[in-house]
Amino acid sequence: MEQIDTLINARWIIPVEPQGQVLEEHALAVRDGRIVALIPREAAARRYRAEHVMDLDAHALIPGLVNAHSHAAMNLLRGLADDLPLMRWLEEHIWPAEQRHVGPEFVQDGVEAACAEMIRGGITAFNDMYFFPEIAARVANQVGMRACLGMIVIDFPSAYGQGPDDYLDKGLAMRDHWRDSPLISTAFAPHAPYTVGDEALRRVAVLAGELDAPVHMHVHETAFEVQQSLESTGQRPLARLQAAGLLGPGFMAVHMTQANDQDVDALARANASVIHCPESNLKLASGFCPVQTLLDAGVNVALGTDSAASNNDLDMLGEMRTAALLAKGVAGDAAALPAATALRMATLNGARALGLADITGSLEPGKFADLTAVRMTGLDAEPVFNPLSHLVYAGNRSQVSDVWVAGRQLLRNGELMTMNREAVLGKLRRWRAIIARNDP
Repeated sequence: MEQIDTLINARWIIPVEPQGQVLEEHALAVRDGRIVALIPREAAARRYRAEHVMDLDAHALIPGLVNAHSHAAMNLLRGLADDLPLMRWLEEHIWPAEQRHVGPEFVQDGVEAACAEMIRGGITAFNDMYFFPEIAARVANQVGMRACLGMIVIDFPSAYGQGPDDYLDKGLAMRDHWRDSPLISTAFAPHAPYTVGDEALRRVAVLAGELDAPVHMHVHETAFEVQQSLESTGQRPLARLQAAGLLGPGFMAVHMTQANDQDVDALARANASVIHCPESNLKLASGFCPVQTLLDAGVNVALGTDSAASNNDLDMLGEMRTAALLAKGVAGDAAALPAATALRMATLNGARALGLADITGSLEPGKFADLTAVRMTGLDAEPVFNPLSHLVYAGNRSQVSDVWVAGRQLLRNGELMTMNREAVLGKLRRWRAIIARNDP
């Protein structure tokens, strides 16, 4: 018999690649953090001797979910200013609160809280854009999550940096520090077209090309943003970014609620990705991303939660369901964005956007064992006729029982294995008291 580290027997395995496949009564074998095989349970019992065997007789085993857009530290601002449009929310509440509170300790504690929430919801990788990314990288590495950290760029000073040159210098130093990490990767993260000038955008484009690094940016989030750009530059924001040399296979356009035919064509020609954040966009009344149109054009569309300040949770199972339902309403077609596509957007498409599709995002031999187990039993989950569609339309994060990254178990039967739940809660409550004194 062949020796392996872990053998997971599951009622269903949904590998995502090939799309729509559901394997019943199969096992997944793991050695040295990577998937060795997906084979029928009886054949696995004859072939492998495992150090650890887990039976998930009422579960679906899926790839770990990929949160392709987040501001993790903003978990400390959850619910601070609800029911406001984007620019009022930012200018009158979020930016002032950040000026008062953001620093290394804020980011440390906020990212810890976000990682705990994401792990408990089946998320194994996240793409982040925020200040002090080197601290977020350290936290993600410590808890065992996969993370792509944004090298933030904005024109104005903050507690983190004085301007574009300073931000880039700090981001590149972070990139160098983590270049050999198996869990941490980096992307350039110019905040948005309305907060970053042409000179800085051109420099980011040159550096991204030289370093073969992704670029992660809010684009066309609101109609106001597009109108403001037309009035000040004569160009739509995406066209301005294209002129600066930013569009390409590594470009991630977050939101894209205002996309016309020319925008869709430009994204498709550039082989760029769109990160769809349906719940944040709905809550801020920012608009509707034309997901099915983008998919039909061949654009890679992934899913993100945005921050807990604008969502107000980091729940990718919920995001999948909202994305699927919203796409049908926007397209006027009940067949738009079927369940298998929604799951792919939350896993493999996210990994592809981050440049990680060769190592994660689907359950295939040779890829890392980034796995999520979802319980499919109980009054809230039965009967199950099609486990894939059931996952998207009836699944919820309370059903997530177990999570692994590179074969290391981060969640076991709902309990965090690499974090102290009570310590995280204590920090959240401490920050609530601090922030409430200044931001009632």
